[in-house]
Amino acid sequence: MIGAIRRAFRTPDLRNKLLFTLGILVIFRLGSFIPAPGIDYTQVQECVASPQLNEGGFAMINLFSGGALLQLSIFALGIMPYITASIIVQLLRVVIPRFESLHKEGASGQAKLTQYTRYLTIGLAVLNATTLVATVRTGALFGNIEGCGDLITNDSWWGISVLVLTLVAGTGLIMWLGEQITEHGVGNGMSLLIFTSVASAFPSSLGAIFREQGVDIFLIVMAVGLVLVALVVFVEQSQRRIPVQYAKRMVGRRMFGGTSTYIPIKVNMAGVIPVIFASSVLYLPSLISQFFDPQSQWVEWINTYFTRGDHPIYITTYALLTIFFAYFYVAITFNPEEVADNMKKYGGFVPGIRAGRPTADYLSFVLSRINFPGSLYLAFVALIPLIALVLINANQNFPFGGTSLLIVVGVGLETVKQIDAQMQQRHYEGLLR
Repeated sequence: MIGAIRRAFRTPDLRNKLLFTLGILVIFRLGSFIPAPGIDYTQVQECVASPQLNEGGFAMINLFSGGALLQLSIFALGIMPYITASIIVQLLRVVIPRFESLHKEGASGQAKLTQYTRYLTIGLAVLNATTLVATVRTGALFGNIEGCGDLITNDSWWGISVLVLTLVAGTGLIMWLGEQITEHGVGNGMSLLIFTSVASAFPSSLGAIFREQGVDIFLIVMAVGLVLVALVVFVEQSQRRIPVQYAKRMVGRRMFGGTSTYIPIKVNMAGVIPVIFASSVLYLPSLISQFFDPQSQWVEWINTYFTRGDHPIYITTYALLTIFFAYFYVAITFNPEEVADNMKKYGGFVPGIRAGRPTADYLSFVLSRINFPGSLYLAFVALIPLIALVLINANQNFPFGGTSLLIVVGVGLETVKQIDAQMQQRHYEGLLR
């Protein structure tokens, strides 16, 4: 392993890509600590360090921003607007035929979809920045803790406009940094930025568990973390390979086809998206309740059952939503009829299955069988922090669970594969060989 890393840095082209990627990641992390203009940074630090702080629904955004949200830095919005925009554009392919045709056009169509994603990202960033400023002014960002409701030093329209513009510009800069990594660095830039944001919280979370829970709980958490990482790696690498045979055909004097390949269907085809969807939908009731009388009966019911993660109704709803969105997202992103039509067009068939509609039905059957354990796996991983809250009271500090574990392991595996592929082109040996 150490020898492979040395070979990677001895190769000029690969070394430049690695150093460029590391440099961009350092800039990204530095921006997470630069305070936004018009913010009382000293008071913000006191609010963040308050033992009464409960991130609540802002925990997801704070996770993807690397802690920059609660720091109210120039990168406070993080990469979340881009993630949301990408998901929206992908879902719109189902309802807008123009988007689906662009997706099938190849590189030129993908470039246009990327441009639409950029525009939508800026629009969502403006909306998110305005919402963030409103929550800061009302004190809802820090859970209405006393002394954390007046953090904006310049409350004029000009000061608010500069603050919103800075937050939107920060999101645009993050998007540009991610694209630079994709073009000149190693791997998918946006995924690496998310990986950096999530992984940056691990040391502080483990340190908090060590200080507050003691050495015994710390060792238990580390052991559980290693087991969970091994489990996630195993499941993320698991796939059902459907064999595909291509018939031989003559084109002029040359014969094409006659090859065998397979369609890889992963156990977890949806990735981390269902967990993000479930968390967002589950937070909507508590978000809406903040705009009504806290003494009303339905608001009290929501605060009782849908605010804390240790309630059985909250846990059950979270698991069911994760399973539902796993099926929903896979149904949108994987079209068995389209795959069957493409196979039939190029003379491919599944051995023992007739081409066309029977192949589509067979793919749908296999997909539903594979998606069932995959959705249960996602629900289990998503509930790990809630289980930690019940058992060791470490929900806010427990790093090995939910979206964080899926993102760190998934992006880590993909990045290693890309570095490994580039090394094999030069040395015939991979990074892990």
